[in-house]
Amino acid sequence: AAARVALQSGATTVRDLGVNHFFDIGVRELNHAGVADLPDVVAAGYHVRPRPADELFIDIPKLVALMGKPVSGTENVRRLVRAQVERGVNVIKVMATERAGLPDTDPRKRVFTDEEIAAVVDEARKSGVYVAAHAHGDEGAYAAVKAGVRSIEHGTYLSDRTLALMKERGTYFDPTIATVADLIEPGGDYDNPILSIRGRHMLPRVRETAAKAWKLGIKLVAGTDTGYGPNSNRGMPHEVIELVAIGMPPMEAIKAATSISAECMGVEKRTGSIRPGLEADFVVVERDPLSDIKNLQDVLLVINNGKVVVNRLDR
Repeated sequence: AAARVALQSGATTVRDLGVNHFFDIGVRELNHAGVADLPDVVAAGYHVRPRPADELFIDIPKLVALMGKPVSGTENVRRLVRAQVERGVNVIKVMATERAGLPDTDPRKRVFTDEEIAAVVDEARKSGVYVAAHAHGDEGAYAAVKAGVRSIEHGTYLSDRTLALMKERGTYFDPTIATVADLIEPGGDYDNPILSIRGRHMLPRVRETAAKAWKLGIKLVAGTDTGYGPNSNRGMPHEVIELVAIGMPPMEAIKAATSISAECMGVEKRTGSIRPGLEADFVVVERDPLSDIKNLQDVLLVINNGKVVVNRLDR
């Protein structure tokens, strides 16, 4: 149901950076088999983190030796990566810091050593799979960029040193600004008084960091970090609006949600732009988003793999 909501909102290809039971791979394969009402998915399976989800051991019972205790050491993180690659993921997500969306975590706190993050990247690279690093805090983010991850997700507290290294390495930056705004407001995916307090501090910081990154020439991508569930109130248009607000021209912000995101996900030879030879994946809005970026919120037509999946043009 959430995958269908994502598609109906205009997201014809999504990158899922963490879901139980390899649901993302299943949706991807259904899409590739011709199911038109589901988006294509760039799948990550489970997070690589010190305490993997319990469901991981149900899906991959051979990892039982890692169950019930913190995963540490280069060989153990390599085992997590290899097991996910064997299941067919397109990308590995490593947690370089703790989350922001839980009241009992510290988003600045790193969770793996430099050597462990480097091992994750190296093991993924051996199989032709790239790594996206969840990192709010600067120390964990710097270690991830130094190790060679393709993207930093969130990056709230990135220092000038880390941003400079990202520019040098060509690391993509996905600031997920709208999700931080969601922490503050009632409802949505995050509805907790502690998270609301945290979000009020984080929101101006992540906006400042994203603006710095744009001025440095770092490639920004538009990510939602939403579950597209019944309580979700943020989607891709909201993140594009946030990118315009930090100084990106409207067309560049739209590219962050389309062609640049496709590059980051490794699917630019298949989708992300409207040109001959690529999949027919696009949306139609009523009014020009270059004159007012908020017009992206009114999606009238969604084409997925050349098939009409949403049509509100004659209403």
